Amino acid sequence: MWFVFSLLTTFAWGGADLFYKKGTDSNDKFSHLKIVIMVGLVMGLHATAYLFIKGLAFNPIDLLKYLPVSAFYILSMTVGYIGLRYIELSIASPVQNSSGAITAILLFIFFPHELGIVHIAGVAIITAGVLGLAILEKKAESAALKLTNVQIDKKYQIGFLAITFPIIYCILDGLGTFADGIYLDELKLISEDAALLAYEFTFFICAVLSFIFFKVIKKEKFQIFKERDKGYAAILETTGQFFYVFAMAKNAIIAAPLIASYSIFSIILSRIFLKEKLSKKHYAVIVVVMLGIALLGFADEL
Repeated sequence: MWFVFSLLTTFAWGGADLFYKKGTDSNDKFSHLKIVIMVGLVMGLHATAYLFIKGLAFNPIDLLKYLPVSAFYILSMTVGYIGLRYIELSIASPVQNSSGAITAILLFIFFPHELGIVHIAGVAIITAGVLGLAILEKKAESAALKLTNVQIDKKYQIGFLAITFPIIYCILDGLGTFADGIYLDELKLISEDAALLAYEFTFFICAVLSFIFFKVIKKEKFQIFKERDKGYAAILETTGQFFYVFAMAKNAIIAAPLIASYSIFSIILSRIFLKEKLSKKHYAVIVVVMLGIALLGFADEL
């Protein structure tokens, strides 16, 4: 079932990525806090409902036990939300998702696995496809800027903001996913349900603190029910998180790079709903990644 859970996570997070893009205002310096608030709110509601529906007994100690993983994830996501304001000038979101390769390498180094040639080929193809997509998007962005003769401050064109956000996200997310693989799969330090609840309640706490900072200290206006795109993104993010925990608990070393390919589905959804144009090279990369996913699905049945 890890393969099915991984695919469901990938679809959900690909959809969330679409709405993150739609709901981010490049001129709003607090857009990242608004997303944190929306995601944390939805996760808190989901965790509470899940707790009572399944009749679970949640131990607050699990918040502290799972905090290293939660911290890596929440920090990486917040950095990613900030980077969304500069997405058109960045190396693009697929670079962030190369974190799956980092996780797989770390897990293989510290917890050696016997992987079949099909698994290795599938992971290699998916990772190459994600990086290839990042290169294509960067070239497309550069070409578009030249055609429109847009004059942009050098600090946004070159490295610091353009490169730093995706790289920081990649490192933090890769370490978080590596830690998750240890907690859920390798050493079984925490159950799937406890990890899910600990993470979602931690995110909810961050949302409350962000809301207090936003409303009380900064005295900014924020109307939750008018943030529809951020709300849809939060719902899809939470849905993906639900399936993600169970995927990582079963086969973290393979699930991590597979789930990291969700940027491919984000591109497909952007083509369908945002009418973004894709080149033949984009379609070729998508086919390559789909082939890698198919190989992992085939290997799961062996």
